[in-house]
Amino acid sequence: MKYVAPEFAKKAFTCPHCDAYANMLWTPSVERQWNGAGYGHVGNDLHCARCAHCGQRTVWLMATGQATLLWPVGYASAPLPHEHMPPDVKADYLEARNIVGMSPRGAAALLRLSVQKLCVHLGEAGKNINDDIASLVKKGLPIQIQQALDIVRVTGNNAVHPGELRLEDDPGTATALFGLVNLIVDNRIAEPARIKQLYESLPAGARDGVAKRDS
Repeated sequence: MKYVAPEFAKKAFTCPHCDAYANMLWTPSVERQWNGAGYGHVGNDLHCARCAHCGQRTVWLMATGQATLLWPVGYASAPLPHEHMPPDVKADYLEARNIVGMSPRGAAALLRLSVQKLCVHLGEAGKNINDDIASLVKKGLPIQIQQALDIVRVTGNNAVHPGELRLEDDPGTATALFGLVNLIVDNRIAEPARIKQLYESLPAGARDGVAKRDS
């Protein structure tokens, strides 16, 4: 599913309410003010974007040239979970996504937990994430995926230890972890599934020939 971060005045983005990529209808808010002769309506710094898919609105404040998303409260840009993400991993991922704007530390800890559960789906024990990564490396894990796993592991660990890492001062680091988890799922689960599907579409005779060649 395509993810486009919400952005002020953008015609379409991923809705924070329904997670659909949809068109947005923008309208400025107005205030009823007395002008000396009667009441009139004038614009202010608040703007609303109505989602064409679910009908709900995001509320933005434009002040001193800077746009801030006011509603929904605590929302932070983070990609949707990969479509091949296992359900138990996805549950922690979505919980992390819901709180990352309010608690980057909590989100990082949940993403670490999601990776630990993901290791079980990759054939590991799931009891010690560091041991699981080491085992995957011995089995030929690409270095980029090893590094992605360790980034989520170390950041999640440090987020819950006082003085180790202040994610509140750098929420972008927590947000970046979501992309890494999706990258791991794509490389270790989705890509093998895509290749398997293509291979099984080959003629049976060709596959039998490969099996004899490699036996």
